[in-house]
Amino acid sequence: MYGWEIRMQLRHYLERGVSKAELSRRFGINRRTIHAWTESGQLDRDLSSGGSRYSPRPRVAHKLDPYKELIEVRLEEFPKLSAMRLFDEVRAAGYDGGYSRVRDYVREVRPRAPQEAPVRFETPAGHQGQVDFGTFRLPWGRRHALLVVLGYSRLLWLRFYSRQTMPVLIEGLESAFGRFGGVPEELLFDQMRAVVVSDDRASGGELALNAEFLRFAAHWGFVPRSCRPYRAQTKGKVERPIRYVRESFFYGRPFTNDADLNEQASRWLEGTANVRRHGTTGERPVDRFERDERQALRPLASHPYRALGARQQEAAARRRLVAPTVQVQRRSLREYSEAVR
Repeated sequence: MYGWEIRMQLRHYLERGVSKAELSRRFGINRRTIHAWTESGQLDRDLSSGGSRYSPRPRVAHKLDPYKELIEVRLEEFPKLSAMRLFDEVRAAGYDGGYSRVRDYVREVRPRAPQEAPVRFETPAGHQGQVDFGTFRLPWGRRHALLVVLGYSRLLWLRFYSRQTMPVLIEGLESAFGRFGGVPEELLFDQMRAVVVSDDRASGGELALNAEFLRFAAHWGFVPRSCRPYRAQTKGKVERPIRYVRESFFYGRPFTNDADLNEQASRWLEGTANVRRHGTTGERPVDRFERDERQALRPLASHPYRALGARQQEAAARRRLVAPTVQVQRRSLREYSEAVR
């Protein structure tokens, strides 16, 4: 079945002298069919008729139709009524159809509360940094990108690691602090296993953070905070950079090994990520950082953090290095001469 549009194209090309054989090859229509349309005047009648007109399909009545008003009235008064509850009510009123049609109609007409526009949470200079890991797949295995972003300037720090452990997190944060030249007042984490031991705030409980990490935070002088579960909007400044790293840096770029990966990441940070005009602030992260945030950061610690386990191992090693005390008794030569007789 060839539609009206095809036949109009045939008529157009025939008027311009294209042969029936060429049109047959071009449109895949038998040449005899094209000849029959031209001889019978079918193409001219198609032009005058303006194509086929279709009337809308008549609406099919459903068993639920007499009860739709009941459902709408009940939902208007009690918008949280379940579809099963309404199914029971219309069935009690005489409906003998199935549940799925009631469920679909309830989903269609249930009043929806207007969604509130998310309020962007901005932080003053030097107040907050946000931290998270993102996982990336490479030919030689998975690598985890540790990202730290300063909330005010959006200045980004990034390094790839083979694991997501406490020593990796500590090493990465100390490197980020060194790059920033200071420490923000607080760091906001997702539900990171190296930081969060348990989080029962959703049920009225408390947040428990890793004791080793709390010692690390005290050493560097920042307050660790954790996002509430399922509240991704509280850490948007770091989740968007993870997607940005995937799309702007990682995707479609070849890497030879871990050293090359981190070397290219460093060049990308300095040449692209931190010098682009940020979509939210309208400024380059490096400009906002140098102008407002660098001097607002807390000073660096005098020395790197030493983990409690490392300090205990160092003390034990020092104890092993202490030579045992040898006591020498002094005796007279007469006693020695008597001893050898």
